[in-house]
Amino acid sequence: MKIDMHCHVKEGSIDSKIRVEEYITLLKQKGFQGMVITDHNTYNGYRHWKRRIKDKKHKDFVVLKGIEYDTRDAGHILVIMPEGVKMRLLEMRGMRVSVLIDLVHRNGGVLGPAHPCGEKYQSFANTKCYRKSPELMKRFDFVEVYNCCEPPESNAGALILAEKYQKVHVGGSDAHKPDCVGRAYTILPEPVKCETELISLIHRNAAFGTGGTYYNKTTRERMGKVKLLLTYSFWFYNKGGELLRRHGRKTKMEQENPIDPIDPIELYYIGAQRER
Repeated sequence: MKIDMHCHVKEGSIDSKIRVEEYITLLKQKGFQGMVITDHNTYNGYRHWKRRIKDKKHKDFVVLKGIEYDTRDAGHILVIMPEGVKMRLLEMRGMRVSVLIDLVHRNGGVLGPAHPCGEKYQSFANTKCYRKSPELMKRFDFVEVYNCCEPPESNAGALILAEKYQKVHVGGSDAHKPDCVGRAYTILPEPVKCETELISLIHRNAAFGTGGTYYNKTTRERMGKVKLLLTYSFWFYNKGGELLRRHGRKTKMEQENPIDPIDPIELYYIGAQRER
């Protein structure tokens, strides 16, 4: 089964130019049988498909629910939860990656770094978190080894990481424009109809095929003149979280409170229940 595991649609990602129905049409024309919608910190693109298109059009095409989550300390992480599991918390960006991993795994999901050797602060291997704790790679379930918007050296580095830690390989276009759709793929060893079946294949460490053709612009080139602004905006985003943690530790010491400080999103996570 040929699918694209990294897709951004206009109904969910403000930087995407492709509506979900157009995305599906283009993928079908290129021989794909499915896609995983992975908008940034929202399921709105998937919700649009489910409410407006599912069971009405494209019944021969599988659309799965995913998300590209922006962590505080480890860049962008692709997350897939089991069928029927609704995690509103995943639409609140900013968790530390260690907390995200716990949340996803406790609720039966899988996750892995998107474009892990890509741009600073947005890609796991180019963050301080990875440099300080490379063993976190062991806790991921898969690695995006082929992203058609990354340069060859970025994908080569991702492949090295995946093989070193024996993680499932996945590929995705990361498309935001129509001419990029379908340029990267994942070949599953057997068809799937829902997220739970895809997760089962990943848990079995099944061999996925990946590949494609490079887009005419890399992520860095697409960012253009705003690259520096976006890069350092993400740095400030991460740094802000670090300063908040330091302030929490200082407050704890002043109050002689034996309980480690925790930010509101992590507190909510601890008490969160799965929504069915």
